[in-house]
Amino acid sequence: MALPRVLVLTSTLPARAGDGTPAFVEDLARELGEEFEVRVLAPAVPGGAARERLTETVEVVRYRYFPSRWEDLADGAILENVRARRSRLAQVPFLLGGLATALRREIRDFRPDAMHAFWIIPQGMIARRAMAGVPTVVTTLGGDLYALDNGPARAAKSRVVRAAAAVTVMNADMRERVLALGADPETTHVIPMGARFVQVAHDDRQVSKPATWKHPVHLLAVGRLVEKKGFDVLLEALRLSRARLDLTIVGDGPERARLEALAQGLPVTFRGQLSRVELDEVLSRAGIAVFPSRRASTGDQDGLPVAMLEAMGAGCAVIASDLPGLNEAIEAGRSGVLVPEGDAAALARSLEVLAEDQELRASLGAAARMRSRAYSVEAVGEGYRELFRRILG
Repeated sequence: MALPRVLVLTSTLPARAGDGTPAFVEDLARELGEEFEVRVLAPAVPGGAARERLTETVEVVRYRYFPSRWEDLADGAILENVRARRSRLAQVPFLLGGLATALRREIRDFRPDAMHAFWIIPQGMIARRAMAGVPTVVTTLGGDLYALDNGPARAAKSRVVRAAAAVTVMNADMRERVLALGADPETTHVIPMGARFVQVAHDDRQVSKPATWKHPVHLLAVGRLVEKKGFDVLLEALRLSRARLDLTIVGDGPERARLEALAQGLPVTFRGQLSRVELDEVLSRAGIAVFPSRRASTGDQDGLPVAMLEAMGAGCAVIASDLPGLNEAIEAGRSGVLVPEGDAAALARSLEVLAEDQELRASLGAAARMRSRAYSVEAVGEGYRELFRRILG
């Protein structure tokens, strides 16, 4: 008997295994592939194959939309790529047109029973126009919901969420925002992206030693180097802190040069994008993982960073900003520490406390690992499979 077919629309997908691009869409597609035949439709990126099979039931198809020499709008985060180089705006209408053309082709050839559109804009917007009676789940991870908030964008988002068979969001605050756009409360769900966890024996961590001049505590920060991640706040906190610390920053992005300048004279290493294996190794050495997210000047902010969930699963003591989503995953004082967003002094004090208290780090890390189980790829994958079962009846 043929499996039901799900067509996944996304603009973020690794070009190859371990290239450092967030893999949450790929991970979820693999989970859906346990029960459905899945095809992932994504824009072309440098180094990405035009067509590849991830598993027996999961295939990736990439569509072209611009001359290859300049086709880089979807290589990373679209909004941040445009902010980094305004000339990329010229690619936007071609990306939308390429997606619309490719989607019509896939509806005709793949004949999906359901669709899953990641981001309200642009994937959800294009899917709404081409639905052809296909029930569609729309997932927003935050950027389109928080940042694209002018009148025309709100109207477009409202049309998408009203037409969707279901909408999924990363946290309760996002759910309220989607409901304000007109989404149906009965079909709007908080289901975050799942994380894959590295197994780390906490007792073997080098950082389990107290902070001394000989043995600093290792800090880790992971994410795209963009304003909403708040890494400049972390660097200021590191400069204010009196604790013996060193910091590894994993990720790349348009703010790298500015952050490297701010880090001059500090014990900071910029590692750039890492493969899954390399990131697991860095996680295994980290004693404290820091996620100083904040609201960007554009209004954009994190919904619930998968990197934070991965750090929790690795047993790190986590410090994060007290923002929606982050403060739902972390139980303050039990499975992590929450600090006011943008407050470098408060972050510095928290770093000092954790650096000096080995037992507290171990306790927070153990509780974080337990807490993270609800956010595993497997647990979240089952939540999405159940959602598609209901939609398909």
